Amino acid sequence: MGSGIGPSQKGDGMADDIRIKRVHHVEFWVGNAKQAEYFYRNAFGFSRVAYSGLETGARDRAAYALRAGQAAFVVACPYGDEGEAGRMCEHLKKHGDGVRDIALEVEDAAQAFAAAVARGAEPAFPPMTLTDEHGTAVRAGIKAYGDIVHSFISLKDYRGPFLPGFQASPLTGRETERQADRGAGLVALDHYVANVRLGEMAKWEAWYERVLGLKRFMTFDDKDISTEFTALNSVVMANASRSLKFPINEPAPGRKKSQVEEYNDFHHGPGVQHIALLTADILKTVSALRANGVGFLAVPESYYQALPGRVGPIDEAIPALRELGILVDRDDQGYLLQIFTQPLEDRPTLFFEIIQRKGCQGFGKGNFKALFEAIEREQDRRGNLV
Repeated sequence: MGSGIGPSQKGDGMADDIRIKRVHHVEFWVGNAKQAEYFYRNAFGFSRVAYSGLETGARDRAAYALRAGQAAFVVACPYGDEGEAGRMCEHLKKHGDGVRDIALEVEDAAQAFAAAVARGAEPAFPPMTLTDEHGTAVRAGIKAYGDIVHSFISLKDYRGPFLPGFQASPLTGRETERQADRGAGLVALDHYVANVRLGEMAKWEAWYERVLGLKRFMTFDDKDISTEFTALNSVVMANASRSLKFPINEPAPGRKKSQVEEYNDFHHGPGVQHIALLTADILKTVSALRANGVGFLAVPESYYQALPGRVGPIDEAIPALRELGILVDRDDQGYLLQIFTQPLEDRPTLFFEIIQRKGCQGFGKGNFKALFEAIEREQDRRGNLV
């Protein structure tokens, strides 16, 4: 499975003149970047690759670039409350810590920006040229759902550690030793999931098809994703090569408040609900993450009693999956293993999925009921299943 967005191919339609290569990084706006960087390194095993801040000449924010395999994150926080730093402060006040930018590497950021705006995208910021001793990059941005933006990044001749303005920020010897102990075997970004408001899913499906040339890959409705109490609808958008896949969720009518509604209430609007990170050995990865203090949703014993009859033969031992709380699902191409963390913030908003694919290109449809019941138990504990 690819780690990001593959090159534009015939069949991507309008995306041909944008020519998206991959997800360059996911940027989080946070209240304290130094603490967030420490968390992602020590809880999820990311490595620090670069830093931008006062020491590098940046006056409005501190930012750390992190990497696990081919997955790259940036955690950034404002220094003050004027200009762009002020906009960051307002964003944090409204949403709390969370995803701001799904940044896309393209062949030509200025051309991609012009094409997207011509198709109806609202500009977030115009093309700007970034230069340092390592070379030049161009960056521009468009607005998407809620306060999410998509940056377009073209690297030109840049050969530095991350982007112009960032400097390599190696760990000390002792930190490097500790980092090796925290490694969890995460290798790539698999997908990310948007939560939007009731009735907006079709609007954003049409937007991604018109602006970026993506197509509908899969759909799930309230018959697929429901429990006794809650339901939601979801459409998965993808490029022709299927290397970019991301679901868009909206709530569906139910007896009680769904996970999408809870997210939207506490996030104060649409945003990125969860990020799925790929591993080649989920047993090893989840064991490491648990040892690092990462909390996961609990799965009832009855799920594992029914598992062999539902998914058939698998390579992993059922007792090992049961002990770690890992879910399994199968389609006609193979099977996948997945698990979901507790929310990463005090607000019940962003969480992570850890996924291993053994041929299956789906999203665990057979696990939806068990997963949603687990989420509902947590909602009930928080007093939000009403």
